[in-house]
Amino acid sequence: MIRILRRTLLAVFGVQLALAIGMSLVDSYRRRGKKPKPFPVTPPAEVAVGDGALTTYTYGQDLYDAMLAAIDGAERQILFETYIWKGDETGEQFKSALAAAADRGVEVYCIYDGFANLVVSPRFKRFPPTMKVLRYPVYAAGLRFYDLRRYGRDHRKILVVDDSVGFVGGYNIGTPYATEWRDTHVRITGPGVWDLKRAFADFWNLNRRRRLGTSERPLLLETSSTWESRIRIHRNVPRLWMFPIRAMYIEAINRASTNIWMTQAYFLPDQDFVDAMKDAAQRGVDVRLLLPLKSNHIVADWLSRGYFSQLLGSGVRIFRFKDAMVHAKTATIDGTWSTVGTANIDRLSLTGNYEINVEVIDEAFAATLEDIYRTDETNCLELTHGEWEARDLHRKFTEMVLFPLRPLL
Repeated sequence: MIRILRRTLLAVFGVQLALAIGMSLVDSYRRRGKKPKPFPVTPPAEVAVGDGALTTYTYGQDLYDAMLAAIDGAERQILFETYIWKGDETGEQFKSALAAAADRGVEVYCIYDGFANLVVSPRFKRFPPTMKVLRYPVYAAGLRFYDLRRYGRDHRKILVVDDSVGFVGGYNIGTPYATEWRDTHVRITGPGVWDLKRAFADFWNLNRRRRLGTSERPLLLETSSTWESRIRIHRNVPRLWMFPIRAMYIEAINRASTNIWMTQAYFLPDQDFVDAMKDAAQRGVDVRLLLPLKSNHIVADWLSRGYFSQLLGSGVRIFRFKDAMVHAKTATIDGTWSTVGTANIDRLSLTGNYEINVEVIDEAFAATLEDIYRTDETNCLELTHGEWEARDLHRKFTEMVLFPLRPLL
């Protein structure tokens, strides 16, 4: 009986895995040579918050221009961290700017994820000795293969220049993201920059490489004497088993009384998260979820659709962004609370990877994100409950077959 049960489980899982791989290959073939169409964007908008300011970016080229200008103006220190760093024209621009800063005496620290950049040319990954570069390893567990805390990827995107300016959000570094993807990033000035510096330094010190029993010099920072209570940085740190971003979202959703407008690239939440959104909608909150019509991960799309029936049935409105990939991870609630960051609403981001989100309690910033949301809605198709329930039988069957893969993503 045990042998039969084992073979049955392996067969079922094999079918699911084969279907997922097949769907991905077919989708990749269909996308060959296709370019995303233009989409509406919101110009960079600056909002004063306390002694500093927040600037939103929804178009990659605008963001990259601002980041490169900050790097070119650096005088003392640059902290740069990214998940994907493509070896294309844009990637070379950032590499050259960072190397030039190091040559003129600026202390330059860089972190990138090894797994996310496996396909990037090894030649691109050769950096001048004047730059301090940490490649987060493809396999970080070492001999501790049993330690689940060591399997998270570094999914964060951070740039901090001197003590004056910081950037954080969903944008990776690469030419396609400059014009073809819709994402959201924020530029921070004022006391909030220090929290980004601490986030970078803590990751560097936790993961710096050890050689022959010695370790690289830790990154030490002075302590700021001021802080901005309206801007808070939340960090998921799997090595320390810390995952505050999920709790931040659920607490804010549970407090909502007017509206919840959320944009996500990939939406594969746990049931408690779904229940929080449903409960909000059922008590009269205007709950809206904006997703890609077709993302760059077709299996994630199919798994996400498995939540649509219960969300639509409870009154949640679902908008799907067409003709381009929306990669933003944002939300705004009740015209006061907002977040922008790197964490998707899925298991990998909320309970697996290193992530970072900015939480902002400010009416003017919330209004800015609401304006961005309205602009994005003009490029969306709203999915109705009746339309969804009338979908083809083969679609329902595919969703059912793929259902067990949710915990893996």
